[in-house]
Amino acid sequence: MAAEGNLAKAKAQAVDADRQYKRNVTLAERKLIAQADLDTSQSNADAAKAAVDAAAGSVEQAKAGLHSSEVNLAYTDIISPTNGTVISRNVDVGQTVVSSMTASTLFLIAEDLRQMQVDTSVAEADIGKLQAGMKATFTVDAYPNERFTGTVRQVRNSPQTVQNVVTYDGVIAVENPDLKLKPGMTANCTFVWAQKDDALRVPNAALRFRLPTELLAQINPAAGAGPRGSGGNAEATPGGGGARKAPSASGADATRKTVWVLRNAKPESVPIRSGVSDGSLTEVVEGDLSQGDLVITDATVGGSTAQQPASFPRPRF
Repeated sequence: MAAEGNLAKAKAQAVDADRQYKRNVTLAERKLIAQADLDTSQSNADAAKAAVDAAAGSVEQAKAGLHSSEVNLAYTDIISPTNGTVISRNVDVGQTVVSSMTASTLFLIAEDLRQMQVDTSVAEADIGKLQAGMKATFTVDAYPNERFTGTVRQVRNSPQTVQNVVTYDGVIAVENPDLKLKPGMTANCTFVWAQKDDALRVPNAALRFRLPTELLAQINPAAGAGPRGSGGNAEATPGGGGARKAPSASGADATRKTVWVLRNAKPESVPIRSGVSDGSLTEVVEGDLSQGDLVITDATVGGSTAQQPASFPRPRF
C-alpha cells in the first residue's frame, strides 16, 4: 500500500511539474521570463516523470515480495498426502520444523486400518515352500483364542541376517473389518504348505524306531545268528528302523520307510511309503497299515538276559 501511495504522489508531482513547464514555455515565447527559468521548469518536469517510473518499480518490487511471502505462507500448511488415521504425532503445536536434506517425520499415518499386512520372518530352509496366494493363519497375543486368516501377497528377496540366521520377509494380506488388529502387534504365523484330508498317519517316532538286537533274536532266532551278532537288524531305510535291507545309495527313495507294528502280541516290520509331515506325524501313502494298528515307538528289554520277555508300550498316534 505504501508503494502504491508513493506512486500516486509521484504521478501528481509529475503532472504539476509538466503544467509548470508548459506555462513557462508560453511565458518564454512572450519574453516574460528568463531562459534559465524555462530550463529549470523543464528539468523539474523530467525529474517528476523519472520519479513516477521509480515509484512504479517500487510497486512491482513490493508485489514480488508479497508473492514470495504468500508462497512461503503456503508452505506452512502441511497437507497429508493420503487419507487415513494418525498413528503417532512427532511434533507439538507451535514447534519449529527445520527443513533440511532429509524431511522430518511429523505424523505417522495409516491409510486404511481395515486392510492390514503382516511382515513375517521366514527361515531360509522354508522360504522355498512359500508362494503368492498361499493361505496363512496367525494369532496375536491380544486375542489368544482367535485365529486370523490371510493370504501370502509377496515373498521378498532381500535377506535379513540376525546372529548368522538368514530369514526372508513374507508379506501376508489380512482383512481387518472389526479393527481388532493394531499396527505393531506381534503375530505367530502358520503357513499351509500341504494339506491332506482323511489321511492315515503315524508318529515320526515310529519311523525312527529300530528293534533292539536282543528282541529281534527272540522273534527270529535264525536272524539272531547273523554276522557280527547283528541279530539280522539290517541297515534301516532313511528315516526308518526296520529289518529290511537298505537299498543302494543310487536307488534310495526317501519316502520308503519301515515301521514296526504289534500284531498277535509280536512285532512285525511293515514297509510303507510316506507322504507329507507336520514334524510330529507323517502321512502313510502306501503300506500294509490300517487305522487302529499299534505301531511301536519304543521298546525295552525286561531283564538283563535276552530270554526274558520284552514289553512294548502302546504306540502314539
